[in-house]
Amino acid sequence: MIPDRIIEQGTLTAHGGRASVEVRLPWYRALPASCISGAKLTVDGVEAPADSLRWGMNGEELTFAEMKTNIEQWWFPTDSAVLSGEVPVDAGEHEVRVDLELYIPYIIIADDQVLHIEEHDTKKMTVRQVEEARA
Repeated sequence: MIPDRIIEQGTLTAHGGRASVEVRLPWYRALPASCISGAKLTVDGVEAPADSLRWGMNGEELTFAEMKTNIEQWWFPTDSAVLSGEVPVDAGEHEVRVDLELYIPYIIIADDQVLHIEEHDTKKMTVRQVEEARA
């Protein structure tokens, strides 16, 4: 719905072989963690392995397996989440792509299905090393 605003410009960070970026909800209403069914993080064409992905939201870091049944944590349109994964990032400018898969639980499209959306965003940005980001 709002795919060009998924990635927060200037939020690419790297530390110890992991990259992270802040992402925004491409929907107009809040969703529980269980509705965030998947994501991909790609830097300069290199995709982070799925099992290395972590989702940071409301001060907690979760795996996508942990999010499947999590209805306590909510992602609000005004809040950024942090998507991170094991992908090496050197100093300089990089092309970052985020793919999101979301379920919209209150839009029923069939007897046993709710709306499923897939959104993508790509941005170029300069990486900040964690030490620099904290300075």
